[in-house]
Amino acid sequence: MNTNAQSPIGLFDSGIGGLTVANAILQQLPNESLVYFGDTAHLPYGDKSADTIRYFTKTIGSFLLSKECKIIVIACNTASSVAFEMLQQLAGDKAHVFNVIDAVVDEVINRKYKNVGVIGTLGTVNSNAYKNKINAKNPNVNVHQLATPLLAPMIESGFVDGQISHLVIEEYLNAPSLQDIDTLVLACTHYPLIKKEIEDFYAAKNKKVDVLATNEIVAVHIKKFMIENGIVNYEKKGRNTFYVSDYTESFEKTTQLFYKESIDLIQMPLFK
Repeated sequence: MNTNAQSPIGLFDSGIGGLTVANAILQQLPNESLVYFGDTAHLPYGDKSADTIRYFTKTIGSFLLSKECKIIVIACNTASSVAFEMLQQLAGDKAHVFNVIDAVVDEVINRKYKNVGVIGTLGTVNSNAYKNKINAKNPNVNVHQLATPLLAPMIESGFVDGQISHLVIEEYLNAPSLQDIDTLVLACTHYPLIKKEIEDFYAAKNKKVDVLATNEIVAVHIKKFMIENGIVNYEKKGRNTFYVSDYTESFEKTTQLFYKESIDLIQMPLFK
C-alpha cells in the first residue's frame, strides 16, 4: 500500500455533494492534500444504472490512482452502494479505498438504535446497502428507507434553508415509513447542508430523532485509520486540487455552499 504520508487523499462524487466530505476531512486533518473529482457531466448518479456508475467509478478511480493518492474516498452514497468492491479490486495494493456507508453503519450499531430511517437517492435506496449491512450486524434493527430524489438537485440549485426546501423536506419526512424512528441517516453527501433544517423539523414536532450526517462520521473514521497506519501528514500544509468533468461559472459559485472557502475548478474531460 502507499504509505507515503505526503501523498494526497483522493475523493470523488457525481457533483459537488462530496465537497461536504472533503471539508469534514480537512477539519479533522488540516495538513492533508486533497485531489477531488466532481463528475458534473453525469450528475446525478442516483438515477443511473449500476453498470453505468461502475464505469464512471472505474474511470475516475484510475485518474485518482494516477495522482498517487494514498486513500480514495467514494464520497457518494450511490457509487458506494454499487461500486465499492470493484474500486477496491482496481486499486489493489496502490491505495486504501473507503466508502461513505460502512462507517455510518458501524455508528448506528454502536449507538444501539432500534428504528432507523434512511433517506437517499433512488440508487442508494434501491440497492438496500444500508438495510443489508445494518441487518447483517444486527437483524433486530428495523430499517425504514425512503427515496428522496428531489433533495440533491434542490440543494445543487441553492435552495437551502428557505420556503421551498422547508416544504420539500416536510413532505418527505411526513411519509408514513419514517414515523416512529429514533435516528435518521442522511444517506447522501449533499444532505449535510440541510441537516439543521431536518433537525428543526423534528424539534418543532417535539420528536427526539438523532440525525446522522455521513460526512462527519466518515471523516472521523478516516482520521482514526490514518493515525493507526502512520499515514497522517504532520508536515507543512498540503495543496488541494479540484477537478470537474464539466465546468460552468454558476457551478463554481455553488461550490461555496459545500466547501467553506473559495476554490478553483479545473475542467478535466476524462470521458471522451
